[in-house]
Amino acid sequence: MSRSPAVALAPGVWRIPTAGRALVNSYALVDDDGSVTLVDCGLKRAPARIVRGLAAIGKTPADVIRIVLTHAHPDHAGGAAELARRTGAPVSAHSADAEYARAGQAPPRDPTVSGARLFARLDGGRFPAVDVAQPLSDGDVLPVAGGLRVVHTPGHSPGHVSLLHEPTRLLITGDALFNVAGIRWSVKLLCTDFRMTQRTAHVLGELDYDIAAFTHGPELTENAREQVRGFLRRQL
Repeated sequence: MSRSPAVALAPGVWRIPTAGRALVNSYALVDDDGSVTLVDCGLKRAPARIVRGLAAIGKTPADVIRIVLTHAHPDHAGGAAELARRTGAPVSAHSADAEYARAGQAPPRDPTVSGARLFARLDGGRFPAVDVAQPLSDGDVLPVAGGLRVVHTPGHSPGHVSLLHEPTRLLITGDALFNVAGIRWSVKLLCTDFRMTQRTAHVLGELDYDIAAFTHGPELTENAREQVRGFLRRQL
């Protein structure tokens, strides 16, 4: 797998690894006018890698006009405050996660999962608080490079969203699904409601896309929808 600071996935869509080769990923979507939308901002230390990724595609923080968070967890929103400061771009997140982002605190963990409460006390779930200027709702279509549709997939967090870039038929799953050593569920300990995560992820099998891009793990570019649907069928 390439160690490039930015990996082209489709016309105008790039994956920017912020930890490892693809352990944690952000995404840059470039519009016809050259403006950039960032999806997710990694951990608190991630902005430097995101800026390098932007440079690799000929962009700077000044080109970023919008930041979209899939959810308010430290490995996705941790760098958002710093990137919002550097870019001046407003931050968007689903309304059910907006207050958590503003507080700099991850949503509660699933109390039915063994060890979740202890794990929450150990890691704290804290990150630099970031203002959410635009709360999102299911079905919103953002004016991003021809249209970025918000798909509410709660469970990993109350306001977790996946994002469908309709012009390139590319799905950003967020943490609804991981692709780490194969497609798999997100870690139970990190979910607000793990059973809900399993239920709502099934909507990803009903969408139309050719590429599945993950915030944890590399993208699927061949028969992506069929692979996701096959995984979901096996979980029934």
